[in-house]
Amino acid sequence: MNKQFSRYGILFVISAPSGAGKTTLCDALRQTPDFVYSVSCTTRPARAGEIEGEDYQFVSKIDFLARVKAGEFLEHAKVHGHYYGTLLKPIISNLKNGVDVLIDIDTQGAATIRNCKDEFVRQALTDVFIMPPDLEELRRRLTKRGTETKTQIEVRLVTAAREMELWRDYRYTIISRSVEEDLLKFRHIMGAERYLSRRLVQK
Repeated sequence: MNKQFSRYGILFVISAPSGAGKTTLCDALRQTPDFVYSVSCTTRPARAGEIEGEDYQFVSKIDFLARVKAGEFLEHAKVHGHYYGTLLKPIISNLKNGVDVLIDIDTQGAATIRNCKDEFVRQALTDVFIMPPDLEELRRRLTKRGTETKTQIEVRLVTAAREMELWRDYRYTIISRSVEEDLLKFRHIMGAERYLSRRLVQK
């Protein structure tokens, strides 16, 4: 009896403290055709070099709050005076078409997705935490970046220490070493998740 199998898409959610290598990992993953990258909406102004629809969807505060009221976001939050949110409809559409979706999000957003009312989204979810080896290594990486003052780095480290305590909430944790190693580990997770029996749909 010849049976056809297909599968729904997987919602890969990646979180990490600032400086742990999440953005670098996501940038490397975005170079491949493995995923659709979820582009968040934000009310903050675009920074130099940022591209509409690629880095963010830049919207007005009025538009954003109207979408919140209409229940269009999978998750949303106010960070440093600006709103950020992930639109639900394109994610559901991709997942139902068997396309994997990648979201780069903070621990607060990941917790919201984990507790989503939509069972289809919860079933699709695979959350991954990128853990720096320790706070000293994180301090070294943040200092090397050269984009923050010493005071800003200390603030980020306090936040990082709090976020690092949440690693057990995630299905997978990658201890970050190098971009190449992190990428390889993430690909192993991708492979395992794609072969889960419960993800297969028999036709």
